[in-house]
Amino acid sequence: MCLLMGDIEALKPSNTGWLVADVVVDTFAFGWARTEMDPALLGLLADPQWLPYVVFPGEYAAPERVLHAVRKESLSSDKRPLFILLDGTWAEARKMFRKSPYLERFPVLSLEPSQLSRYQLRRARRDDHFCTSEVAALCLELVGEGRAAETLSAYLDVYTHHYLRAKQQLPVEPEGMAYARWRALGTQA
Repeated sequence: MCLLMGDIEALKPSNTGWLVADVVVDTFAFGWARTEMDPALLGLLADPQWLPYVVFPGEYAAPERVLHAVRKESLSSDKRPLFILLDGTWAEARKMFRKSPYLERFPVLSLEPSQLSRYQLRRARRDDHFCTSEVAALCLELVGEGRAAETLSAYLDVYTHHYLRAKQQLPVEPEGMAYARWRALGTQA
């Protein structure tokens, strides 16, 4: 996973990009700036071991760039898919998508999930917009990493429970549904 983080996104308590980094070992995170490109990011995108995909709704991209599944060569070659996730509010993510010419050479992976977002900490204008960790979990499912996807999803539930309880100044309920799912996966919270 490659997190391209908008403005102060990494500092927001409601950011879920860091959950991805906690679960997926090969996660790279970079700050996004309109006028500057991080040389390490450009190096990662040029590294021949990766097949980069910009994960973003297809309605914002030219039709010839849009894919709805990972290319088969991504799963059967020595190259591994690198999912580029634009981590920020929807307004920030759209700006990042439009104003990052170095991403234009990569296909756009447009996810078509059957469920709606469960993210409760910030609300998108549309129910088919997902938070960063939900998008990462969907990408993991696409490449056959169901256990990692489920772990990330359970981690988001535990994180959301902690966040909402703290916001309401209430104690955490470690016997609740989020924790039960987390424990069933053999993880520690």
